[in-house]
Amino acid sequence: MTFTVPSGAGWLKAKPALFVPIFLLLSLPATYAQAKLETKQQTNEKIQELAGLAHPQSLETPTGSGDLLHIDVFDVPELSRDVRVSESGDITYPLIPGKIVTAGLTTYQLEQKMAQLLIENGLVSHPQVSVFVKEQNSQPVTLVGAVSKPMVYQIIRPTTLLELLAQAGGISDEAGSEVIITRHQAAADKNDVNGSAGSASLDSQTITIRLQDLLESGNPAYNISIYGGDTVSIPRAGIVYVMGGGIAQPGGYVLQSHGEQITVLKAVALAHGLTGFAKGDQAVIMRKNTATGQKDVIPVQIKKIENRKADDMAMQSNDILYIPDSVGLKVLAKGGEAALVAGASVAVYRF
Repeated sequence: MTFTVPSGAGWLKAKPALFVPIFLLLSLPATYAQAKLETKQQTNEKIQELAGLAHPQSLETPTGSGDLLHIDVFDVPELSRDVRVSESGDITYPLIPGKIVTAGLTTYQLEQKMAQLLIENGLVSHPQVSVFVKEQNSQPVTLVGAVSKPMVYQIIRPTTLLELLAQAGGISDEAGSEVIITRHQAAADKNDVNGSAGSASLDSQTITIRLQDLLESGNPAYNISIYGGDTVSIPRAGIVYVMGGGIAQPGGYVLQSHGEQITVLKAVALAHGLTGFAKGDQAVIMRKNTATGQKDVIPVQIKKIENRKADDMAMQSNDILYIPDSVGLKVLAKGGEAALVAGASVAVYRF
């Protein structure tokens, strides 16, 4: 089963692009022409800020298989010990016959259960039992994809999606526009995206949330609770680079999702348009040739594309669109390709 959380109110408006023909702005989708651009650092700062405001439901995380528990019986040290929950979700305890099912119980519930068992078996008349988890192994959440620290996290308390992303150090440059949560039925039955029970007839469900909705809408419905057994994935999307003295805002621009196509004119619009000194008809796309390992140089005549005298060209992930001005032409002619390499000095923008 797949859930897609509905989108919010749409994109926020930015200032019009500079030196881009009016028809170009009108012909592009609003997503490009009115995009609010953010760097990865700005996005991650917002994740950290919003994660600190989250107030998940104050429920204790239940114990499960693999957890190491410490059970302490006040004033009866011979009954106090560490026990590990078996794969079948139970423990054995001295002088109490049979196995004690603990999986799914919180430590408070387990304290009550152990106290009752001690009384029923005539071991302690008025037991005071305390239980705490020494090692948490039963609530793994797998976080993969375009995040700073992909790994398996143990959920030791109620945790939201924003808190999980904050623990992972936020997203990486190539993160796409969506977060995908795959939830196995045991966790799905606890809570679906709307807070109601999941369907018992399915093995798992998939919840898709747009990053922009999570960070911009202010709607807590997008900041869903994360449960043990969930897999959280942020698919990677491609980046195109727009460089050179002829463009208003050089940098890398993250595509919205994997496989999305972006054209030369869309890239120019995202980069706030051409400068007044741009040599648009002398632009080039630098594209890595997978066969030779070298960069192919593809001429691009932007002015002709704008005037509809040439077809708009599709760009590929990791393409570099270089738009020179009069000085840039000389740099490019002297082998200035090294200056075009996208690295730490190039800002990468999301929209």
